[in-house]
This record gives sequence, structure tokens and C-alpha cells, in this order.
Amino acid sequence: MCGFVGEIRLDGEMASLQTVEKMAEVIAARGPDGYGVFHQNHIALSHQRLKIMDLSDHAAQPMVDNELGLVLVFNGAIYNYQELRTELQAKGYHFFSTGDTEVILKAYHAWGKDCVKRLNGMFAFVVWERDTDRVVMARDRLGIKPLYYQATQNVVRVASTLPCLLATGDVDTSIDPVALNYYMSFHAVVPAPHTILNGVRKLPPATIAELKPNGTLEMERYWHVNYVHSTADQGRSEEDWADEVQEVLTQAVKRRLVADVSVGVLLSGGLDSSLIVGLLHELGQRDLQTFSVGFETVGDEEGNEFKYSDLVAEHYGTRHHRINATHEMLLGNLSDCVGAMSEPMVSHDVIGFYLLSHEVNKHVKVVQSGQGADEVFGGYHWYPPMLDAPAAKAVDTYADVFFDRDFADYKNMVASGLVGQDHARQFVTDHFAQDGAEAPVDKAMRLDTHVMLVDDPVKRVDNMTMAWGLEARVPFLDHTVVELAARIPAEHKLSHGGKGVLKTVARRLIPHAVIDRPKGYFPVPALKYIEGPYLDMVRDLMTSERAQARGVFNMDAIETFMQSPRDHITRLRGSKLWQMAVLEYWLQEHGL
Repeated sequence: MCGFVGEIRLDGEMASLQTVEKMAEVIAARGPDGYGVFHQNHIALSHQRLKIMDLSDHAAQPMVDNELGLVLVFNGAIYNYQELRTELQAKGYHFFSTGDTEVILKAYHAWGKDCVKRLNGMFAFVVWERDTDRVVMARDRLGIKPLYYQATQNVVRVASTLPCLLATGDVDTSIDPVALNYYMSFHAVVPAPHTILNGVRKLPPATIAELKPNGTLEMERYWHVNYVHSTADQGRSEEDWADEVQEVLTQAVKRRLVADVSVGVLLSGGLDSSLIVGLLHELGQRDLQTFSVGFETVGDEEGNEFKYSDLVAEHYGTRHHRINATHEMLLGNLSDCVGAMSEPMVSHDVIGFYLLSHEVNKHVKVVQSGQGADEVFGGYHWYPPMLDAPAAKAVDTYADVFFDRDFADYKNMVASGLVGQDHARQFVTDHFAQDGAEAPVDKAMRLDTHVMLVDDPVKRVDNMTMAWGLEARVPFLDHTVVELAARIPAEHKLSHGGKGVLKTVARRLIPHAVIDRPKGYFPVPALKYIEGPYLDMVRDLMTSERAQARGVFNMDAIETFMQSPRDHITRLRGSKLWQMAVLEYWLQEHGL
């Protein structure tokens, strides 16, 4: 796990080492264990390393193989690298390191762009072919690892975070009106290739891109998942599915133990993270370190779920760490948390992951986390309405249960010059119309797994853990788990109040009290209700000279929300005021 940046000149000019070094400074925290740079004529690549596999300098990056004529920078973890290494050795390849980075480099030489189909893991990488001058970029199937880029007529720059590109000083930082509509309507999800800024794009998940010497950038999606259920799959029982899910999920959890350092678990006390702990116990893991964070209660809303995480930790005898986040800690770290966001993130729990990761980093460098289970196995409250929705009403139903606001509300909140069309609704309409999913509920889970999940929960965890040099691994997003879950009929996934098949597996392994309870969230009441010093902070942000000059939002709407933030909560239990404020906060944190 690391971070990288790069510059490829298309105009015959020398790549700027100074520019690349400025970009790299922004992601120093992602890779505190090492720094490297490759510079040759029109290309410069830089890498910040977090040592997880092969702790020696033999695995340093950028990795150069002069014999093969390849240079590679890579961020992520390949869990089946040892099997691939053995296969490549049988083909005659020789290795100078023992980690996963060199395996990608050799695999690319052996199989070309198709190498990505053999990788089990999370990854974003850039490889330069010396002899052809091609640059190839790729991102893992579920977009767990980020890859941003800026492409102009003269230069292409790449980076593991968007703020790296801002460090160059020549990015178009105007607001993308399409992305703004996504952000305000689609629960702050801005699907690739868009970002909130016109001058920056991101490589979509499961995509490999080829930059040719003439500047042409060609993209190809290399992985699709079928959500249409065969007759045989429809005839299987929930117990049958649970057997297969347990087997595949066990392998996914086991794969994510591959490391030359110890691996802990982020234990929220919910079903998903508790199941990971249970599966690790079944695999023989003992003396496991687990970590939980909680916040102060606001009014009658509890700020933590320690009673459940404590129950699991005690049951399995883990070395458990509780982080109690006070209002002072929350306020004192909020600015740095927003600064660590690659893009504005509205979910309240982002600060929780930031504070939790700070503590976890003192004990371990790798953790497993439960992100993805709700999308993959049907845990959200908006799926049952989709199960009953007629096909003609699928988009309407989804928008009613998931969107933060309708288009009329959006137009009242945003400056008229930025309004445009209802892009978010059109995006959902187009996605639902794609082949590969027939029932509305399957369309919704496909959309959430391959779009919403990527640009909300997964991005949140990557950004906040990597802000402290911590690698987070997500077994529920092993592509074999996702492919299997897509085959399971929705009624089995939505049974028992949601995640039915997963709960059947869990009953075999973990305390039932963790399973048979109301679904919890990562509660941060202070950012939901915006009172006291939080409201003062938001008022300062939204009435500042920069916000006024930017003119993104309708000030009448802002004033209405600031009068009574508690009265303006979205369908997904978030603050409408905070959603607007965090965008302005992010822009100001990055000097925009």
C-alpha cells in the first residue's frame, strides 16, 4: 500500500522533476517508509512506500526492470502474488525481490494488459514501456485503490489522490456542474470519470487505459458481473448459499492475511466486522488486535456501539482498543480530516475513520474492514422497496429512497448558472437500462456495488486510513465474493431483515446478540445535528468571502438550514447543511 504520482509530457518537453516532487509531498503520509523517483526525458514517476510485503529495498518503487524495458509504480496489495510468482517462474522469469510489486511487472510482460484479470487484490498501477513509449494505467475491479489524472494537449499527470494534482498549480479548478448535481443529489457520490473539478478526472473501476505516444487515451473495461439468476441458482436453498458464501468469504479473509507485518481488524461491533473476527478465529488467528471508535452522545442519540464490539472482543479474546472521541478531538481534527479527503465526503463517519486510523497506526500497519457487505449482500433499508417495485417504477423508487433531494429542491439550493440538467437521475436511468440485471432490486444492488460503494464507503476508508499510513483490506469486496453474491436471488439476501444469507453464516460463528439487533451505523451525532461550535464553524465557512465569491449555493437556502439544522435531515439520516458545508470546507482546505 502506497501512493504514486507522475507526469508524462506529450509536447516533446522534459518532464518536470520539480512538479512531480511537489505532487509527491502531498501523499507522503500514504507511504512513510520510503520514497523513490524515476525520471527520463518526457516521463517522471514518483512513489511513496508503505512497507507491507518484502520489507527490503529490493521491492522499492518506481520499480525498473531494464531487461524487460518496463517501469512500474503501484498502490495496493495483490493477495495471490505468490501463486502468480510460481507460475511466472515456470515460464522462465527471474525475480530480484519477494513481494507483489515485481509480480505485477513480470505479469504485465508475460500477459500484457490481460494480466489484470489474473490479479486478486486491490490495485492501481502505471507502467511505462520503454521501447514503445506506451503508458498503461489500471484500477482494480471494485475501485478500492484510487487513480486520478489530468489530461491536456501537452501533458498527462497521474496521482493516487486528487490534491496531488492541485499541487501543480495549473489545474482547471472550476466546479463541474455535472459532478455538483451528482454530489448534491446522489448522496455525495460522483461517479467516475467525473470529479467535483472540471480539470481532474478519475479512472473508473475495472478499467485499463492505454496512453499512446501521440496522446490518445483509450480505455477498456475488463470485468463485468452478471446479476441475472439462472434456473439452477433460483432453486437453491438459503442454507446452500450460506455454505458457499462461508467457503468463499473464508478464503477472502485468509487471502488478506498475506503480509510481512501483523494484520488487525476494525471492529465496529456490527455484523460485518464481527464476522471477519469470527472467520479469522476459525482460521486459527489468536492474539488478534481489534479497534473501535465512539463519539459523545448528543441528545438521545447514542454516539457509540461499544457494547457490541466489547462483546465480540471478549468472546474471541482479542486485544481490543477503544478510542473515545470527545467533541474537542472532533473539532480539533476536522480540518485535517477534510484535508485528507481526495474529494468532498458527506458521510459523518469519515472523521471516525480518521481518528480511529490515527490510533490504529500506533499498533499495526494493516487492518481488515467490513466495508461492502451491505451493498453486496443486501443490507440497506432501501432494498426492500426495490424488491416490490414494478420495473416501470424502478428509477422512481430508487430515487425516492436514496437521493438526498429531488431536482426541484436542488434548483432552489444551487446557483442558477450551475444547475444544468438532472444528471444524477439520468445516470441511474442509464445504469438501470444496462444488460446484466433484470429485477429492480438487482439493478439497485449492482449500481450500489459498482458505483456508490466505490465513491463513498470505499473511498472514505482508503483516504482516512492512508492519511496515517495504514492499509485497509476489504474481504467483502474480493471479486469472487461479489461474483457469488450477484448470483444469489434477492429474497435470500434480503431475508431476516437484510443480509439474510450472511446472517445465516454468522449464526454458525459469532455471538447471536450481535446479529439479532437493529442495524447500526457509525454514529457521529455532532455532525448530524450541527449545534453549538459546529454551527458556528459552518456559519463561518458558508458566509466567508471565498464562499460568497464562489457563489455555488443559494444563500437563502443556507440561511434557512442554519436557522434549524435539526429540521433538515436527508432520507439517509444526514444533515443537508453539512452536505453543503463540507464541499465549501474541502475547497477552502485545498486553497481553492
